[in-house]
Amino acid sequence: MAVNRRRPLALAAAVAVALGVGALAVTSASAAEAPLKDYELTWGIKQSYRSYVTGMAAGSFTPADGATQAAGNGAFTFTDGSGTYDSGTHAVRLGFAGSLKIASKLHGFELTLSDVRFDSAAAKVTADVTSGGTTRDDVPLADVTVTRTMTDMETRLTKEAATVLGSAGYEGAAGDPLTVTQKPAATQTPSPTATPTSTATNSASPEPTSSASASGSPSSSASPSASVSSSPSPSDPASQGASPSASASGTGAATRGEIADGTLGWGVKQSFRTYVVDGAAKGKITVSGGAAQAVGNGAFTFPDATGAYDTDADTLTASFKGAVNFEGHEENGSYGLDLTLSELGVELDGGSGKLTADVESLGETSDDVVLADLSADTADLTATDDVITLDGVTARLTEAGAEAFGGFYAEGTELDPVGLSVALSDDARLPDGDGGSDSGSGSGGSGTSSGTTGGAGTTGSTTGGVGGALASTGSELPAGALGAVAAVTVAAGAGAVVAMRRRQTV
Repeated sequence: MAVNRRRPLALAAAVAVALGVGALAVTSASAAEAPLKDYELTWGIKQSYRSYVTGMAAGSFTPADGATQAAGNGAFTFTDGSGTYDSGTHAVRLGFAGSLKIASKLHGFELTLSDVRFDSAAAKVTADVTSGGTTRDDVPLADVTVTRTMTDMETRLTKEAATVLGSAGYEGAAGDPLTVTQKPAATQTPSPTATPTSTATNSASPEPTSSASASGSPSSSASPSASVSSSPSPSDPASQGASPSASASGTGAATRGEIADGTLGWGVKQSFRTYVVDGAAKGKITVSGGAAQAVGNGAFTFPDATGAYDTDADTLTASFKGAVNFEGHEENGSYGLDLTLSELGVELDGGSGKLTADVESLGETSDDVVLADLSADTADLTATDDVITLDGVTARLTEAGAEAFGGFYAEGTELDPVGLSVALSDDARLPDGDGGSDSGSGSGGSGTSSGTTGGAGTTGSTTGGVGGALASTGSELPAGALGAVAAVTVAAGAGAVVAMRRRQTV
């Protein structure tokens, strides 16, 4: 029995030392709450969100009342943390001073975070959120994987954080690592009763976990979209001309050579199309350069493929003509959303690959942006009647793509599937109405339309979001969670910054 009594006592003492409580007296007779003070909380929310605010949104972060931001658009630190440590449950509850204003005049949003709190028992970070003159108290922003050292703790953004930050795609996304520490002794008022803690802390506290790399801390992955651009390799054997040897289909085409023609079908993201045409954007979609859109605000088809193939090596590189433009949130003749995708490209090797495009958003252009990782159902590239056809190719947003459009969809978000058909000879006949599956509803339609899609039409089963403010993106927003903050989203399934204006309703 003596061992059983000492074990929780020893654990409580060890945690107390790790927290810097010092000479906290812990007894087995009753649990006690010890006061804590002089703590700091450091958290960057999410690196890609910071890049979006200060980049494409041309906005700013303004810390005040003791809060600070690290240089280089870094993480935020909230100070003067005070609270309690419960020796019975070993729970740490702290509240911090400081506020953070986040604003963009260009994209029309302004909000302030204050009264930031950390509760190790609930494993959450909360803050009061003020927007449009209304304050919501203790909004849970992130779930925290709590460690005894409380350094570099993994965070995962909540549904409420997704609402605050303006995109349903943030729900469940990895946030920046969180650290809660007591200020160094040198910055505190000297106390003759202070207990040395360096040796005890080292023995009582395990090494910090590797949560920093898992939770999206600033790294080389935050580089501009240009760093992830790619182009077909000129050394690819498929580009050296057709081989006179074995036929890919038994009807004349060689196993490797140049693509004679082809089409790409892709809808970008069904909910995004709905948001632009039928949602709060009240905008339009315009195809050009030979591209077409299926009727009913459907998927897009991009024609005139060029590139190379090798059916022995199961590799394919293809570029497609045509462009699609999304415009919305018109105000005084200017658009808060103005995005154009053109020069789409597909690279496949053994069933895996990537989807790229030239992206122009609000006047900024980036070439060969990697939008998505592709995964086909089969690794084999097999031609039938001199045509290679792939349908329902899974497209998932890359980390670089997520950063390119400000992180409003998390890395790995599934976009609309991709479909393509490429002709290996001049005589090959492409199938009619080739296209990518539209959110699982079949291949891109037999009827296509060029020009502009707009107005108040609907698209099948797609529905608008909360109050019609934003399209369904696979993560529903709670009806009451928006509060005074109404429509704001960057519903980008396109891999580039799609700037939506935050509109307030009171």
